[in-house]
Amino acid sequence: MKYYIFRNSTVELFFNNLEATYSDYGDVLNCEQNHDRYIFFYNFLNKTNVDLIISEIKSYREMIDLILSNIPENKLFIPFTLERTSKLNFDNSDNRIDKAIFDFNNYLYRLESENSNIKTIKLQDFYDKFPLNDRINWKYYFISKMEMNPTHLSSFNTWFANQIRSIELKRKKCLVLDLDNTLWGGVLGEDGVDGIQIGNTYPGNAFLFFQQAILELKKQGVLLTVCSKNNEDDVFDLWNKHSDILLKKKDFVICKINWNDKAANILEISKELNIGLDSIVFVDDNPTERELVKKSLPELTVPDFPQEPYLLPQFYNEILTDFFSVHSLTEEDLNKSTQYINNFSRNKFKNNFNDINKFISELEIVLSIEEVNDSNISRFAQMTQKTNQFNLTTKRYTDSDINSFRENSLIYGLRVKDKFGDNGITALAIISIEDNNAYIDSFLLSCRILGKRIEFEFMKYILLKLKKMGLKKVYAKYIKTNKNIQTINFYDKLDFKISSSSNELKEYFLNLDENSFKLSSNIYKIL
Repeated sequence: MKYYIFRNSTVELFFNNLEATYSDYGDVLNCEQNHDRYIFFYNFLNKTNVDLIISEIKSYREMIDLILSNIPENKLFIPFTLERTSKLNFDNSDNRIDKAIFDFNNYLYRLESENSNIKTIKLQDFYDKFPLNDRINWKYYFISKMEMNPTHLSSFNTWFANQIRSIELKRKKCLVLDLDNTLWGGVLGEDGVDGIQIGNTYPGNAFLFFQQAILELKKQGVLLTVCSKNNEDDVFDLWNKHSDILLKKKDFVICKINWNDKAANILEISKELNIGLDSIVFVDDNPTERELVKKSLPELTVPDFPQEPYLLPQFYNEILTDFFSVHSLTEEDLNKSTQYINNFSRNKFKNNFNDINKFISELEIVLSIEEVNDSNISRFAQMTQKTNQFNLTTKRYTDSDINSFRENSLIYGLRVKDKFGDNGITALAIISIEDNNAYIDSFLLSCRILGKRIEFEFMKYILLKLKKMGLKKVYAKYIKTNKNIQTINFYDKLDFKISSSSNELKEYFLNLDENSFKLSSNIYKIL
């Protein structure tokens, strides 16, 4: 990934882990076109003339307008907000600078709301880690024109990597929680329902805060589960009787409350949710349990739990920033917990059938085809970033990438509903058109809808569409990864012919005129 960084001070050290090209100080005219992403990182200039500072800040808007007119529309533009690196005595009584900064930052937020290829990074979130007088090192400022304190280099690298990950929608999916001394103080089996610490006094108020914060994660689509060595009846009794407990059984997608090995329980959670262990964060106060789980499941993320309850807010902020932050949330993110609960109901319902076709028919599946638009483009991009198991090519795209395809490609999303609920947009296809041929760039499905043959119905719909358009051939690829092995024969099952094959790549073609496709309208309703 190649970056082009517009800057007005020395910032190379802070982006030294990127493949980056830098503008001259204050230069936005010479903009190279062959980069993947463009960053606008202008630091607050510590000048003694207030009017000059304000004038400079106002000029940044014109700079950004010029940049946006010069860089490709499909490329991601990442501006940083403007924040003070110091507050010199001469302007203590003058709030015009603060207002100019405020107006500029609001301008960035407005641009982001109007353009899918703009993602603003709030620099204040980084600076808040340090006192104001530690944001700048005057030695390096005078020697090297470095506005940011180089002692914060490592911290910035980590923070910026988290920001990029949130922009790329690469957050963890599931939080596995212990109970005793994690969600409340004390041990339920020893202290009883009335003896645990949760409520308005310390340390119970710290645990209450932690539960409130975790509940917000649930609202943002993070899946909550329990893995606790406890008597299940005791925990259920606590959830039913204790008025100060916020997180209760209904808030958790899966509860493993038993005396089994925790690593085994977490492995079961992973399988039941059909997500990878690398998508899970395990939180437990017991260092011995954490170490055992880490050794057994090295793919799992296991952060250190704070030794004192008053550190829980800081701990929550760390796991939010490091594992669960996301630049923007889609409708599917917000409904994630409900969707997984509905999926459990489907799996339970499936146990009533020996015939898979009968089961699928009884689900009353409704498939809705959606073409790309401004309201679903973020979800389409998100699917390319997050879908691994059923993904024929595993190409990753941003909002702006998807937007750039709109002119010369067919982009279809698939919304799946059934008698148990709405799964949301859970499948995506990107097909480029050249001459009289179609090229399947991406074809993928969320793991939530696998096992119902929806992938075949979706592809048949696409092939019928291409045939009606008068196209002659369809070309497709399977690119092997460590996670998508289940899709290796997908095109073979649809009578695509292999044109070349290796261990890592299979290339296919299909003559549309020589094949007929029929939708299973007796099983699926397609809108």
